[in-house]
Amino acid sequence: MTIPVPKPGLVIRYSFLWSNEHNRGAIEGSKDRPCAIVVATPRDEYGHIQTIVAPITHSAPDDINTSIEIPAAICKSLGLDSGRHWLRLDELNRFLWPGYDLRPSGDGRYDYGMLPPRLFEDLRLGILELQRLRKARIIPRD
Repeated sequence: MTIPVPKPGLVIRYSFLWSNEHNRGAIEGSKDRPCAIVVATPRDEYGHIQTIVAPITHSAPDDINTSIEIPAAICKSLGLDSGRHWLRLDELNRFLWPGYDLRPSGDGRYDYGMLPPRLFEDLRLGILELQRLRKARIIPRD
């Protein structure tokens, strides 16, 4: 399968590095997981694209203001399992597309599909608010 063009709202399979893993010195995420692209901006004349992703996790948040629960119907449309899923707003990774941590799934695809526009807008606004409050962490991966 070919690597998709990165665009905000696309959910990809990615080896996400949590801030607590990064703080312990890890350079690789411990698990591949779905992540939503929040930003995909051309960086230079060589076509490098600065990409920021937010992870999707089964773990319920300790603070409800740091996550958005994804409705079951959207999870199903993305091909995620039937468990509950949350988009984290306070933990982000930044990398140059496609990077080493973009991973294919068992069927060879790198993406799950697009978030609906309203859910993406909630994600974007939530991240901006946490950044304003200095509660969002962006781990550089490039």
